[in-house]
Amino acid sequence: MKYDFKKIEPKWQQKWEDAKAFCAEDFSEKPKYYTLVEFPYPSGAGMHVGHIKAYSGLEVVSRKRRMQGYNVLFPIGFDAYGLPTENYAIKTGTHPRIVTDRNIEKFTSQLKRVGFSFDWSRVVDTTEEDYYRWTQWIFLKMFEKGLVFRDTALVNYCPSCKVVLSNEDSQGGKCDICHSDIVQKSKAVWYLRITEYADKLLQGLDDVDYLANVKQQQVNWIGKSTGAFVNFSLKEIDEKLRIYTTRPDTLFGVTFMVIAPEHPIIEANRDKIANIDVLDAYKEECAKKTEFERTQLVKEKTGVCIQGLTAINPVNGKEIPIYISDYVMMGYGTGAIMAVPAHDERDWAFAKKFGIDIIEVIKGGNIAEGAYTGDGDMVNSDFLNGYTNKKDSIERMLAHLEEQGIGEKGVQYKMKDWAFNRQRYWGEPIPIVHCPHCGIVPVPYDQLPLHLPKVDNFEPGEGGESPLAKIDSFVNCSCPKCGKDAKRETDTMPQWAGSSWYFLRYIDPNNKNAFADQDKLKYWMPVDWYNGGMEHVTRHMIYSRFWHKFLYDLGEVPCHEPYAKRTAQGLILGPDGEKMSKSKGNVVDPNDVVDIYGADVLRTYVLFMGDYASAAPWNESSMKGCKRFLERIADLTDLIKGSGVTPKLETPIHKTIKKVSLDIEELKFNTAIASMMGLLNEIYDVGSITKEEVMVIVRLLSPFAPHLAEEMWETLGGKGLCSLAEWPVWEESKTVDSTVEVAVQVNGKVRATIALPLNCPKDEAIAAAKADARVAVYVEGKTVIKEISVPNKIINIVVK
Repeated sequence: MKYDFKKIEPKWQQKWEDAKAFCAEDFSEKPKYYTLVEFPYPSGAGMHVGHIKAYSGLEVVSRKRRMQGYNVLFPIGFDAYGLPTENYAIKTGTHPRIVTDRNIEKFTSQLKRVGFSFDWSRVVDTTEEDYYRWTQWIFLKMFEKGLVFRDTALVNYCPSCKVVLSNEDSQGGKCDICHSDIVQKSKAVWYLRITEYADKLLQGLDDVDYLANVKQQQVNWIGKSTGAFVNFSLKEIDEKLRIYTTRPDTLFGVTFMVIAPEHPIIEANRDKIANIDVLDAYKEECAKKTEFERTQLVKEKTGVCIQGLTAINPVNGKEIPIYISDYVMMGYGTGAIMAVPAHDERDWAFAKKFGIDIIEVIKGGNIAEGAYTGDGDMVNSDFLNGYTNKKDSIERMLAHLEEQGIGEKGVQYKMKDWAFNRQRYWGEPIPIVHCPHCGIVPVPYDQLPLHLPKVDNFEPGEGGESPLAKIDSFVNCSCPKCGKDAKRETDTMPQWAGSSWYFLRYIDPNNKNAFADQDKLKYWMPVDWYNGGMEHVTRHMIYSRFWHKFLYDLGEVPCHEPYAKRTAQGLILGPDGEKMSKSKGNVVDPNDVVDIYGADVLRTYVLFMGDYASAAPWNESSMKGCKRFLERIADLTDLIKGSGVTPKLETPIHKTIKKVSLDIEELKFNTAIASMMGLLNEIYDVGSITKEEVMVIVRLLSPFAPHLAEEMWETLGGKGLCSLAEWPVWEESKTVDSTVEVAVQVNGKVRATIALPLNCPKDEAIAAAKADARVAVYVEGKTVIKEISVPNKIINIVVK
């Protein structure tokens, strides 16, 4: 059969659409299967081949599941709010709505052209009012339950994008969007209390099938630690500095304290501090640094000793100095730390620079040369002296702290509450009103959605002010509570908001009365298999799990975890082995590939190019190999002879069915395709194949190269669509070869290899070996001393 992809592919894409072949059916009697890929951000550049790889994994799984008789929900949508679109809109003078619609149209065309089996009847767009109404609804529910609060804080501010960023969006002191340096700015910030769900997020990981490294990254991100809160009294005033430590056993080694330059105790006691001017100057310098710069371990230690405030070590009563230093942040812990320079590298470097005492409390190192961070016997520690086990030392100190009323056991988390506002136009309006009489008032539910106003000038304001603040008709309103003049919140939600619950909206995308019908949620949830990039396993996944668990606590969703399984794909690198980027000129456009080779070749190649979870460079010659593979499959129709089973092919075909079936479940697509290539070689060696056998191979091929599979299925007289035909099943007994290759040795040297029936009896095996002419010449005329036969492996004849 001639393989004409330019004719075949549009033909079958239209047939699938006309037949609604991939539309999921609510409440079907078939078993349900919900596969989810991360919906794309529709950028102006369109899709690249990395998107194709990201979606192809579960595309193959979804197609296989349908053929196995499942009712499959495999949806797609667009995560369309965010800074890149707005920045592009400002640059070109085009409204973000127009830019977004154009980009979505481009992405949709590309996805359909590759033949993905998405359910296009359930598409969602996070910027549509019918969608973000429910994003706002969930926000208000969180507000109602005390999980939303507003606070003034030093925030990460991008002067280029003119927007406040969360710690997660400004890692390394750089803006995630434009990669400019971040500065610190004092600003009112909306937060979601994600820390309230820290333990639930950790516990939930016991109930899901995530990759081990995905689980570990989430555990590390949440960063739960157990330790103690300890109160240090101050000599000059009746106040205490409260610290958190994971090593209360080292309290006898505390020789100084460090507090954040912004700590309120400084401002409250300005008149008692002799060097307040020096402290003020240092604080001003710190404000110019990003959080990333301030907390780097490897950097010059700076600080100022507070003259006028002295701390008392609560376990030995010794007076210790208090310093301010940039590496202590008010947003982390209590804004104060105890310092044990003998056993902490940063504290040791600080103590050495400022001439502070260093007291050893754990034996094992040389504290004159550096901090000792290992385990050992406790020394210089009063009632802890002689303890040799860290766990016991900590337990004993915790008991002492509680007995003396100077501290108690506690838990801290590395994860901070989620900064949830942006000072930009292209985002969900935060449904809050500020009333001078009533304070912060939520917009009533029946007034949702709070519409994003249509404006011509959407450029950000100076100093981090939202563009919405310039629109009087939006800002000025009546208080929903008292009816008096009030002002609307002008910040918008971050891009993460819409992606925190999109998997729920796919279930019921057109519902006007709820984010989704309860019965449909019970039928479809949880997502059976979620695949995406490793870059999203912390922020997006933790945020969306948090929202889902909150909705579960409200009784709005039927399960406490949204995703039963999570896997990840590796990157496609450029032909030069570097990450694809426009600036490097190494981006491969899927449209270009489809134009030259067709969608099926592209689909097959992105799954054949290497381990699915690993990065792999683009290789044009391997692409041509996949093209040749599909051409050879198309040519099988020319080899058809007879019907039923070809004896020499029965075992290879059953082996291939088993291999492909199992490999798909483990995302081993490259070896699944390789096994089909191997089978092809065997078929061509035999020289013929039956029609029934070709139809088996076509069904195995269907998830990978569905257009060619459909065309061959139709040509061979298959009923209905190959995409919905029954998946082949192997018989285990037929995956075992009926004959085996056995080496024959004479006096320990291999003289021949012969084919024998599987489990051939010893006498018959020895007789067959002797009958082989290559063996006979070494045996004839000699005395046989010994005959050894290891079944299915080797024969050794010893002669003299």
